[in-house]
Amino acid sequence: MSRPLSDQERRKQISIRGIVGAESVAELKRGFNRHLHFTLVKDRNVATPRDYYFALAHTVRDHLVGRWIRTQQYYYEKDPKRIYYLSLEFYMGRTLQNTMINLGLQNACDEAIYQLGLDMEELEEIEEDAGLGNGGLGRLAACFLDSMATLGLAAYGYGIRYEYGIFNQKIRDGWQAALVHIRSVPCSGPAPPRELLRGRVEQARMEKRCPCSWRGGDGFVEVEEADDWLRHGNPWEKARPEYMLPVHFYGRVEHAATGAKWVDTQVVLALPYDTPVPGYMNNTVNTMRLWSARAPNDFNLRDFNVGDYIQAVLDRNLAENISRVLYPNDNFFEGKELRLKQEYFVVAATLQDIIRRFKASKFGSTDSVRTVFDSFPDQVAIQLNDTHPAMAIPELMRIFVDIEKLPWNKAWDITKQTFAYTNHTVLPEALERWPVDLVEKLLPRHLQIIYEINQRHLDHIASLFPNDVDRLRRMSLIEEGGTKRINMAHLCIVGSHAVNGVAKIHSEIVKTEVFKDFAALEPEKFQNKTNGITPRRWLLLCNPGLAELIAEKIGEDYVRDLSQLTKLHEFVDDDLFIREVAKVKQENKVKFALYLEKEYKVKINPSSMFDVHVKRIHEYKRQLMNCLHIITMYNRIRRDPAKLFVPRTVIIGGKAAPGYHMAKMIIKLINAVAQVVNNDPVVGSKLKVIFLENYRVSLAEKVIPATDLSEQISTAGTEASGTGNMKFMLNGALTIGTMDGANVEMAEEAGEENLFIFGMRVEDVTKLDREGYNAQEYYDRLPELKQVIDQIKSGFFSPKEPDLFKDVVNMLFYHDRSGSPSPVRCSHRPLPYSHPRISAVADSPFLRCYRFKVFADYEAYVKCQEKVSELYLVSASPGARRGSCEGGTTSRPGEGVWWGCARRWVPGEEAPGCAAAGGPWLKAGPGANVTRGTRAQASGRTVPPLSLQNSKAWTKMVIRNIAAAGKFSSDRTIKEYARDIWHVEPSDLKIPPPNEPRDAAEDKTPNGTAA
Repeated sequence: MSRPLSDQERRKQISIRGIVGAESVAELKRGFNRHLHFTLVKDRNVATPRDYYFALAHTVRDHLVGRWIRTQQYYYEKDPKRIYYLSLEFYMGRTLQNTMINLGLQNACDEAIYQLGLDMEELEEIEEDAGLGNGGLGRLAACFLDSMATLGLAAYGYGIRYEYGIFNQKIRDGWQAALVHIRSVPCSGPAPPRELLRGRVEQARMEKRCPCSWRGGDGFVEVEEADDWLRHGNPWEKARPEYMLPVHFYGRVEHAATGAKWVDTQVVLALPYDTPVPGYMNNTVNTMRLWSARAPNDFNLRDFNVGDYIQAVLDRNLAENISRVLYPNDNFFEGKELRLKQEYFVVAATLQDIIRRFKASKFGSTDSVRTVFDSFPDQVAIQLNDTHPAMAIPELMRIFVDIEKLPWNKAWDITKQTFAYTNHTVLPEALERWPVDLVEKLLPRHLQIIYEINQRHLDHIASLFPNDVDRLRRMSLIEEGGTKRINMAHLCIVGSHAVNGVAKIHSEIVKTEVFKDFAALEPEKFQNKTNGITPRRWLLLCNPGLAELIAEKIGEDYVRDLSQLTKLHEFVDDDLFIREVAKVKQENKVKFALYLEKEYKVKINPSSMFDVHVKRIHEYKRQLMNCLHIITMYNRIRRDPAKLFVPRTVIIGGKAAPGYHMAKMIIKLINAVAQVVNNDPVVGSKLKVIFLENYRVSLAEKVIPATDLSEQISTAGTEASGTGNMKFMLNGALTIGTMDGANVEMAEEAGEENLFIFGMRVEDVTKLDREGYNAQEYYDRLPELKQVIDQIKSGFFSPKEPDLFKDVVNMLFYHDRSGSPSPVRCSHRPLPYSHPRISAVADSPFLRCYRFKVFADYEAYVKCQEKVSELYLVSASPGARRGSCEGGTTSRPGEGVWWGCARRWVPGEEAPGCAAAGGPWLKAGPGANVTRGTRAQASGRTVPPLSLQNSKAWTKMVIRNIAAAGKFSSDRTIKEYARDIWHVEPSDLKIPPPNEPRDAAEDKTPNGTAA
């Protein structure tokens, strides 16, 4: 097979993104050289590849700026209702290629860079990921911004410009992170040698105590490497110091006849950085505004004379720490003061900005024109992305009541009409509950407002349900048991006019279980808005081969209207299309296999099944169950090496939150299993296991197009939606999964027969909870499961430390069920999780609620995986390089006969046979049945035939899945938000480019008005 085309070579072909014009190429080259000389002050003699990347980025940004300014001018002139998306996370990834695609510049840029003698793919790889998010929640926000711009909505994303994003994951000896010396108190002298450090940690483990005991409190803990994504600068952002705003903390409240006044506060300044967000080919460029914390400059110069000036300057860091780092937990609540500061910081600055824009009348105006707030909900819609920005509700009330002097009832009515809330999780440990005493110290006026909101809310409930004290307790914003806490989800529900889940099953759980009292009171408030993904990044950018192939069949409009993918159903039985889809997949696999071989030094068979499980490491996502299946496959190969086995490359990736010990143990277990499997000569190339280090957006763009099988195996009822499942579906991977999250709707769209669905449904989980889950029963009943657990427990995968994974085994037997979470502290007491590689240090409690029932779904999962292998075995795909085979030498087949060593061949194309002893074979001829056997059977003896009708079954199922993926566009999701929650109409308006008159815009909205 010929070498697969690179993305750059593909884009040089005729593309759905337009023919390259010589004039545009020349203009881009001039812009590139201008920025290299005048922006970067370099010439070609001294410029580095990073300089070339920055020159290209600035050149592309030049094409954004005019559109950006014109878009904002248009908004100020037309004054449409504005949408504000508040999120503590925006997981944007890289910007360059996405911008080129959305502006229609990609082909021209490719040609310009080629003529300049540079490599486009090399330059694209230099860009840092903007990792300002943990996972799905932040990536969803990024997709939504893309869709809002593409749909012509006057939308703004507001968040924090973290100096350090999601940490860089480093795997050392199979562990996430590295051991470092942490000094909890001042001390002198260097940290001990690494060998001594390791010895101390191991000694601590043997003594079952915390290793935090070096020199009077110093400790050695595992920390993650910070993501210093701004160290080289960010060419896409623009600082706006003229819009810097004050944010207040601490202080006290004075009450007077004129109202409450928050005084004696500490002030932190919020400096905005704007990043352009271009829509797809419509010249609309919206804004993502991220706030950076700055300390005020009001130092008393007299301090200089008394020696305190330097310390005062150093203390600036305390204020600026607010935007220093992203908290790396998005499915576990940590009640830290810094986190609450971050949450209030972003909403306080954002609301001041929103009100300034509401009052202004024209572009760039700072004069207040609107002074009446009756029309505020008609001009402003604020979407809260989970509970993290929930403090926006009492903050807006404070502004209305204390500053603008609105009556309480009017202020509350406007506030409720303005806000809407998206819930992203049902896991109890992830729901935010802030201690009252912390809020009282940090935001005293806001606590008073929350108390007032709660009192009025409870008075209303009491009037409807007299004497129902238990209902009052359940629906209160304040939890009274033990430490008094504010339930932020309850605050969001009470203070919003709409509440939505992110998948049908999740929204139903929200209404019937998690917030059932609120849903019973106001059923019309609760909605579903199933998540989606942007097809621009997750198809055009990451899989150009498949994007072009689809465009050839159904045209280019599907990029804006993904529902048009249903037209592909017409081509399910088209042999040529089946071959082309399979060819694109195989090329993507070959390319990714080369990447894996380069990065991980493991030779991968590109014709093996790429079985991929990439997402944050968490027990509810059940990477552990996948690991048990890997060991099961390993044991089966060892038991009967000559038996037919479909080769698999199992790829697992994801980051564990730094304080999540069990997740880190799962990573270590996966890597320990990989070490054994990948080096076993009996297994050979039949099974390989790879753990992808530092999984992130740019790595997802590589692995997703190459995936055959997508693992979506969370316990039913725990995953809110998921968006990775949608990305895999769109890119031609088949899904093995439970009926959880968006998997349910994927099965509805594609037909359950076109997914590999297994395991318990939500009602089964509920029933098992009621009857009682006993892991021992499954262990005793399932011999293969027993063998796997015994191997882990006995140290088969950790011979130097036989007890290494005892915490994992104990969890599976005794904690993997419903129950109250219990605190675990790193202290000098024996630890429930006693292994020293635990990131929590003294006085850093973390909670976990184990209820994910791995053993209960193990048997169904393994059987479903057997069905996957059976279909893959007899499916057809072009693929291996001629004359090569992982099994050994090759021989040319006779005319009309095809041989393959457990590989997949397309009937009608030449393929080599395999001379490897004992290798599994496939044989087929025109009109013949597919047969299977070993080399000894190659002379013609066959085993019971497999139907030739199944030879294309895998790829046909892939096509059905792609054709059914249209629902899962974020464009569809945003249209539903716009119409049902924000009450605006998306627009097809194409704002004229900067070189055309501004009045040339054509408005195609149904009502003829801009949205």
